[in-house]
Amino acid sequence: MDHTVSSPSTTDRLPVLFVSHGSPMFALEAGETGPALTRWGQALRQRHPGLRGVVILSPHWMAHGVEVMAHAQPPTWHDFGGFPPALYRLQYPAPGAPVLAQQVQARLAQAGIAATLNPERPLDHGAWVPLMHLLPQADVPVVQLALPVDADARAVYALGQALQDLRSQGVLLVGSGSMTHNLREFFGGERQAASYVVEFSRWVEQQVQAGAIDALLDWQQQAPHALRAHPTDEHFLPLYFALGAGAGSTPHYLSREVMYGMLAMDAFALQDE
Repeated sequence: MDHTVSSPSTTDRLPVLFVSHGSPMFALEAGETGPALTRWGQALRQRHPGLRGVVILSPHWMAHGVEVMAHAQPPTWHDFGGFPPALYRLQYPAPGAPVLAQQVQARLAQAGIAATLNPERPLDHGAWVPLMHLLPQADVPVVQLALPVDADARAVYALGQALQDLRSQGVLLVGSGSMTHNLREFFGGERQAASYVVEFSRWVEQQVQAGAIDALLDWQQQAPHALRAHPTDEHFLPLYFALGAGAGSTPHYLSREVMYGMLAMDAFALQDE
């Protein structure tokens, strides 16, 4: 069965969300961020009973070009190894939304961005792990968007901008990444709080709060400890999807937690006042 997305009864635009999905163990070890997402999701559904779908971009789907998940019932993909058996038993059986996927494709085309539909793509952990906290009932249709392998911050920002009007049609747009993501340090066994993580994260917050998009687009040159926080940029780029989709909206931080000493779990909403 397809889940068609049409205009909800409310005229309010939905907010946009950036979440740090952290380690796959975030599904079991919720910390402070998981409950914060759950509370925010509950408030979202109360304020926006017309919530019809989620479009989420995750760095764990990287493609040569823009692809849009069009699976009617996407499986939960445990795309990781070496974790406790309990993690592999988790399922997030949210329905897909092929019609919404077509709408996403059409809006991208209107913005001059070619995209293809992928009817076989499952939900990777960058999508289903944060959604387990955000929308635990798994009853809202989900469409995942691929991160193009050659995209930079400006290109990902444009993807979000192209989909902005879906906010007025009952669709929640989510960028799922990580505010810091140095896997060599993570797997190196060091678990003491790293000062660079806080310095980098708070610099980003200052720019987000100020609406300083130019500075954020130049993050590799301007942010403190940029290359240590992100030796590669794929987990930072979903931030720009949220910023593009939420342009003109006010940021409200949900979490500034740091897990395992080096994974900043920052999450914030961009919403109209």
